[in-house]
Amino acid sequence: MAGSEAEMESPGDVMPEENAAETIPVEVAYARPDRQMIIPLEVPVGTTLKEAIERSRICAHFPEIDLALNKVGIFGKLSKADTVLRANDRVEIYRPLIADPKEVRKQRAAEGKKMKKGGGSL
Repeated sequence: MAGSEAEMESPGDVMPEENAAETIPVEVAYARPDRQMIIPLEVPVGTTLKEAIERSRICAHFPEIDLALNKVGIFGKLSKADTVLRANDRVEIYRPLIADPKEVRKQRAAEGKKMKKGGGSL
């Protein structure tokens, strides 16, 4: 009976270790006008965007990064910090915008309207 108990325990012990060893490749990227960095990582399956940033230690290279302020995303698409990563994802940390794109468009539209008095009729 002791032999069968050992056999029963063995698969249970092996499964968690196999799952823990399962990793995926990802990258963490940040860029300034003068310097950029892409850090390749192997992270456990189930790692979140925020966890990957923390594991990369990219904030040590760029102390201006504040995850409470900087937006983050995957391949140019804004994402939440708790998003679970998939293999080959590139996590990106975005710098704050200097000008709000919506405001810039509004200003351009207002300037265009001033120039085109009565525009809109063909």
